[in-house]
Amino acid sequence: MKNIISELQWRGLVHDIMPGTEEQLLKEMTATYIGFDPTSDSLHIGSLVPIILLVHLKNFGHKPIALVGGATGMIGDPSGKSDERNLLDEATLNHNVEGIKGVLSRFLDFNDTAVNAPVLVNNYDWMKGLSFINFARDVGKRITVNYMMAKDSVKKRLSGEGEGMSFTEFTYQLIQGYDFYHLHKEYNCLLQMGGSDQWGNITTGTELVRRMNVGEEVKAYAMTCPLITKADGSKFGKSEGGNVWLTADKTSVYKFYQFWLNTTDVDAEKYIKIFTFLDKETIDTLIEEHKVAPHLRVLQRKLAEELTVFVHSAEELEKAIKASNILFGNATADDLKQLDETTFLEVFDGVPQAEISRNDVEAGLDIVTVLNEKTGFFKSNGEARRALTANSISVNKEKVNETFVLSSKDLINNQFVLLQSGKKNYFVIELVSDVIEGSIQNYVEGALVQHEEKMKELDANYDPELEILNPIVLPISFKNSSEHGGRFMNGDKFTIYKNRVTCVVMVTGFNEKGVFALSEKVCSLLGIDVKESFNYKWKEKSEVFQVY
Repeated sequence: MKNIISELQWRGLVHDIMPGTEEQLLKEMTATYIGFDPTSDSLHIGSLVPIILLVHLKNFGHKPIALVGGATGMIGDPSGKSDERNLLDEATLNHNVEGIKGVLSRFLDFNDTAVNAPVLVNNYDWMKGLSFINFARDVGKRITVNYMMAKDSVKKRLSGEGEGMSFTEFTYQLIQGYDFYHLHKEYNCLLQMGGSDQWGNITTGTELVRRMNVGEEVKAYAMTCPLITKADGSKFGKSEGGNVWLTADKTSVYKFYQFWLNTTDVDAEKYIKIFTFLDKETIDTLIEEHKVAPHLRVLQRKLAEELTVFVHSAEELEKAIKASNILFGNATADDLKQLDETTFLEVFDGVPQAEISRNDVEAGLDIVTVLNEKTGFFKSNGEARRALTANSISVNKEKVNETFVLSSKDLINNQFVLLQSGKKNYFVIELVSDVIEGSIQNYVEGALVQHEEKMKELDANYDPELEILNPIVLPISFKNSSEHGGRFMNGDKFTIYKNRVTCVVMVTGFNEKGVFALSEKVCSLLGIDVKESFNYKWKEKSEVFQVY
């Protein structure tokens, strides 16, 4: 067997390792497992390290086992936590488990038929049938409280300023240890890997494997990798917008690519060893190239390219590069029009914006009016005309002159227009439909008439003191901008913004006149009192609110 430990060491992926581990991995194919906590339905880039470890194991001829903690997720790992975690309900947990399985399946082929084919397991499958009495007798008796109390994850919680540790969390290391024992029994799993904060839990597992195999010479091993940090001391895996996730529905490919592209020089030199599969010679060459010309950001570009392909695809990488070039490169109008709405808004996040009536654009607007009166991009018509005469104005990356008329054919995603003055001054126009005239009641009458049972439910919950129904979610969605009516949908959202469906708010009821009452969260956003919310006049507001 090739020496995987020496490979991981030069990459900076070994923190603690139990004696004998390297020898075991050199001797034979070794089944090795890593656990993933289902606290969300996706994984963020902090989980890339254990995923990469599993891929390295497979590449070096070992058998990787990915464990999703459907059972342990019901308790919550106390390691590295100062307070007890909120427990997830079963439905949420099951949803998260399926989501994580989907993420892991993108990196490891669990349908492979090779001898060292990856395996995906859920510890709920073997924990669900285990009674408390049997667990206490067969497992709890093997590990002393003194042994468990000596673990750092326990000592830190007991000596801290928090509320201590519940019995539930105290048993976590036993349950995780039992996972190791079960996988050892079923798959001859001899090694567990994890982050350095998992050392206590992992070694409890190795001890449990040894003690539960009474009368046998059984060995089990442990290895941890360092918790990834940034050179400035800030937490790795977060951008200004929060966690960077491995699925595009939570973090777009463009933002994912930009995260790695914006890595500092010091971090890039470390991360390219940890997060890519490039060989040592290639990485050393890239580092030297970067030191000669750091302004070219060779390391960052290679890091961003490798990771985007690994997590998403080569096709998505190409799209992300094109999106990045729109602001900083020689992008074309076609490149701009290929952007989806989410990526477009992310690329131009922070760029000044204005709304223009869709009716005005459909009728045609001369460019001078657009630049001054409709957007304020220029302070006067004269200033706008001088810029046009100087050939410095572009619409959607194409130069225009004073004869240009903005119309529907110029829309990106049927919604946006990009103005540009010179090389770096951008302005985004978003089209909106005209404000609703009349009360909202007129727009929902059709839906209410069609759903008598819903009306009976509303009547049953009517509270005359507040002139508002007790909180009840009434989901309605308008089909299009011209239809005075709607339909009920399964869900908990009401969607309406002027004549266009973009605003998402929670509706808590109606008053006796049939006017919507808004949820407390929306009222807080709008700056109005909850009890007065049914008097709120939507037609006097122009903002788009997106509240979930």
